[in-house]
This record gives sequence, C-alpha cells and structure tokens, in this order.
Amino acid sequence: VQLQASGGGLVQAGGSLRLSCAATGIIFNRNTMAWYRQAPGNQRELVARITSDFITNYADSVKGRFAISRDNAKNTVYLQMNSLKSEDTAVYYCNAVRLSTRTTYWGQGTQVTVSS
Repeated sequence: VQLQASGGGLVQAGGSLRLSCAATGIIFNRNTMAWYRQAPGNQRELVARITSDFITNYADSVKGRFAISRDNAKNTVYLQMNSLKSEDTAVYYCNAVRLSTRTTYWGQGTQVTVSS
C-alpha cells in the first residue's frame, strides 16, 4: 500500500495550493480519505475528510477556504487550499480508512509553508 502525497511548497499568505494523494494497493472507492496536518510542537489534526459516498467534513479552521475532492477513476484525493494563512503551515498527511476491515494507512507527508 502506498499513499503518495504531492503538491506542497512555499506560498505567500492569501495564495493557493492543491495537494494530491495517489493511492495504490487499496480498493480506493471503499475507503474514506482524509487530510491531516501537523505543525511543529502540535498534535496531528484532521483537516478534511471525504467518505466513499462523497460526504465531506472540515475542521472549523479551514471551512470556506479548503475543499477536499476525490477521483475514484484515478485513485486520487485532492485538497484545494485557498486564502492560505501562516497558521496553515504544517506537514500535510494523506490518510485512508476502510471501516469494514479496520485498516488505516498514512502517506509520507508533504510540507506546506505559508509566509506572511
């Protein structure tokens, strides 16, 4: 199983980035996919989640600015991040969960740095 995250980088405050996470080795359309983030000294926190039925939910801190989506044909989940703030700076991790088999997988993380 591999979750390959990409799209991170350095951006100015107010800018945008789109993260991608390509999954291999899982039945993608049966997994809930999510993005988490972890800033230095902080715990890992949920940013956004999308179920196999395309139901989404977001952390309050990113509502209205971030959008999660998935393309089951490409086994890829995306995170569109707009109006970025310095507090969005973190390593972003892709996550896959399949409740029926109680399996969870993590990607390697991609760094997002927002300069103010």
